[in-house]
Amino acid sequence: MVQAAAPLRLVMFDLDGTLIDTAPEIADAVNDTLAHCGLGPVRQQQVNDWIGYGTRSLLVQALAHVQARTVQAVQADPALHDIAAVFDRHYQQRCGTRSQPYAHVLPVLQTLAARGVRLAVVTNKEARYTETVLRAHQLQAQFDLVVSGDTLATKKPDPAGVAHCLAHCDVAAHQALFVGDSSIDAATARNAGVPVWLLPYGYNMGQVVDACGPDRVIPDMRALLTLV
Repeated sequence: MVQAAAPLRLVMFDLDGTLIDTAPEIADAVNDTLAHCGLGPVRQQQVNDWIGYGTRSLLVQALAHVQARTVQAVQADPALHDIAAVFDRHYQQRCGTRSQPYAHVLPVLQTLAARGVRLAVVTNKEARYTETVLRAHQLQAQFDLVVSGDTLATKKPDPAGVAHCLAHCDVAAHQALFVGDSSIDAATARNAGVPVWLLPYGYNMGQVVDACGPDRVIPDMRALLTLV
């Protein structure tokens, strides 16, 4: 396993399921959209399990489920563009209404920054939603850099977002750490040669995080303070 070297200079965080519990309001926006289309709702746990690859992918999964269609059929449907626009309106309205930062997030971020550690977000959530959610919880000022799902040409598990953060902060991979909650985050960090710690309380598509082979599973954010 890759080990973080001292001194730790950069910590990169996933967003949904790692920094903020966003699933309730995402489910609200999905069900708002489905109701607008005359379709039945999906359950909260289903939404939790679909989180990870961005909201467009999640919306496609929801539509495929309630319409008993394949994901490929939904993706090819010309109506998807208009449905996605409806979802965009609902999710922008819902952002910050039922999400909450997880325990200890803000004080840990503040302590890391005070000790000279650079902080970044690397998420597959689209930038317009990422910015809204971070702003709703007064977290945007804590980060030196935010890489969203549409910031670059590729997204996690492609390592480009992590590489971008390393270059921007002029930090070597062994002086950085990725903190997430899913196999997507573990694969992203591995692809970039960066050590990865996972939290067990996120979404991870319904799977336990231990199976992802992280360098460490931590109970909450306070474990990061042992590195600095």
